Amino acid sequence: MHTKDSYCISSNAKEFPEKLKAIHRVPETLYIRGTLPDPRLPSVAIVGARMCTAYGKSQAYRFGAELARQGVQIISGLAQGIDSMAHEGALSVAGGRTFGILGCGVDVVYPRQNARLYEQVAANGGLISEFWEGTPPKAANFPQRNRLISAFADIVLVIEAREKSGSLITVDFALEQGRSVYALPGRVDDALSQGCNRLIAQGAGIACSPDMLLEELKIERNRHESPVSGENLGLASDLELVYSCLDFEPKSVQAIQETCGMPTLQLLQNLVELELKGLAREIMKSYYVRQS
Repeated sequence: MHTKDSYCISSNAKEFPEKLKAIHRVPETLYIRGTLPDPRLPSVAIVGARMCTAYGKSQAYRFGAELARQGVQIISGLAQGIDSMAHEGALSVAGGRTFGILGCGVDVVYPRQNARLYEQVAANGGLISEFWEGTPPKAANFPQRNRLISAFADIVLVIEAREKSGSLITVDFALEQGRSVYALPGRVDDALSQGCNRLIAQGAGIACSPDMLLEELKIERNRHESPVSGENLGLASDLELVYSCLDFEPKSVQAIQETCGMPTLQLLQNLVELELKGLAREIMKSYYVRQS
């Protein structure tokens, strides 16, 4: 398994992904850090706006985590916003696999603030590009990159997109490649939901829950997972209470407080302690998730 060093494969190599052989403009070479997606496993691409809402972030994380928990590989583009949260969701699951398709060389960290995520994706899936090492992230590279995001996937899920969005370029490629497209519905007066709502009006699947995508992939959710309680983990009673209020779907501090009824300062102290124990994580300001 390659994790630290990148390597490349040409389009005529036997390891070259079958899913890419039939697309328009087959890449001559793929540069990889980590591994390629396993062709025997289902894959879902999760894409959307860079400048997204807290709701969009929480849903990207939720879908990434829930699908990864059922053995689905998560494909995205390592951009800020929706892409990053989809990767983060997959990585929150023990054994979760996720792959970043880049619009630059695999040795170029872009955006810079995703340096930690870049390393985690490389170690728990892979980074893939058709561009030479050292290639900077030029704007013209990203529409070209998007056709590979859809090509690696069985389903493309759009979470928050404006009426004119790069995510819709990915959708066009997905339809051309015969992939299924789903969109997360949003408020009709929200500019970030206009692209998704239009896709639904044009016939895209409505992604109300991860179960809808699992059904299309013919995956029966494992409903016999034993829930882990704070008591199982030997936590003190106040920590156990806070832990029991957390879920794999992000919750705001306010929502947690409404459930547990704990004073704000005490709640925040307990959340920090759960983070230090590796049992909780703040994925965005004042939003927490339970860690596997």
